[in-house]
Amino acid sequence: MERSTRQRTAIRAAIEAAARPLSPHEILDAVRVTVPEIGIATIYRNLKLLLGEGELQAVTLPGENPRYETSHAAHHHHHHFHCVACDRVFEVEGCPGRMDDLAPAGFVIDRHELTLYGECAECAAKRKGKAAPDAAAPVATSAATPAAKRPARAHKH
Repeated sequence: MERSTRQRTAIRAAIEAAARPLSPHEILDAVRVTVPEIGIATIYRNLKLLLGEGELQAVTLPGENPRYETSHAAHHHHHHFHCVACDRVFEVEGCPGRMDDLAPAGFVIDRHELTLYGECAECAAKRKGKAAPDAAAPVATSAATPAAKRPARAHKH
């Protein structure tokens, strides 16, 4: 186990405080509040170490660079919402359930991932010229969007 450093502590704190998967550049912006001199190479180096130690989990969406969340968040089954306007990713609680009927006959599903795409509450409010709802619950507002306007993709990895 690597020794704890001020940078690594700040990275952990930034990811935990966000309570959503963050890109390395989002982590850099958040960490610079407390460690102004930190650079992106230090972020990547520490992400690699924290992944190796099992403290973080990579969230990989199709066609995207990985984002990172705490391992305890990754250990409970959840899905993600990707805002196409601001490029942020949020956790989505709940699951549509078993998807055995979607697989071809004779196939066995051992796990699934589901990513919802659309606008988070903040971006949807900006587009409509309204004040954004509580940013702590961006997915709740988006979940009310009709399914036809919110494409979803199931991925088996």
